[in-house]
Amino acid sequence: QVQLVESVGGLVQAGGSLRLACEVSGVAFTRYVTGWFRQVPGKEWEFVPVTDRYRRSSYADYVEGRFNSSRDSAKNKVYLQIYRLNSEDTAVYYCVADANIIMSSRSMPAKYDYWGQGTQVTVSS
Repeated sequence: QVQLVESVGGLVQAGGSLRLACEVSGVAFTRYVTGWFRQVPGKEWEFVPVTDRYRRSSYADYVEGRFNSSRDSAKNKVYLQIYRLNSEDTAVYYCVADANIIMSSRSMPAKYDYWGQGTQVTVSS
């Protein structure tokens, strides 16, 4: 059974930083592309980063260098470090994984087979 379990996000002050973690089980982790999406209720899904099996990361344009995605194959974990948080980062963040994503499809949520339960991140001003 495939499971993706995110760490708790929480309430963070604007300007601060936060690291989210996602533990992936039930798959051959090193063969999968992993990534993060986020969503604000009533708005479209936003792709954040993806990291391929060679640990190469690709980021959405709006990230502007504030996000860093990494993965630890020994622990089957994926991480998302966010710096200089602002109110627009308030969202539910989801960890995703898929074995067959190609980079041209990386921003399409429907292309990912496996999703975590989501974790709320709220940025206070």
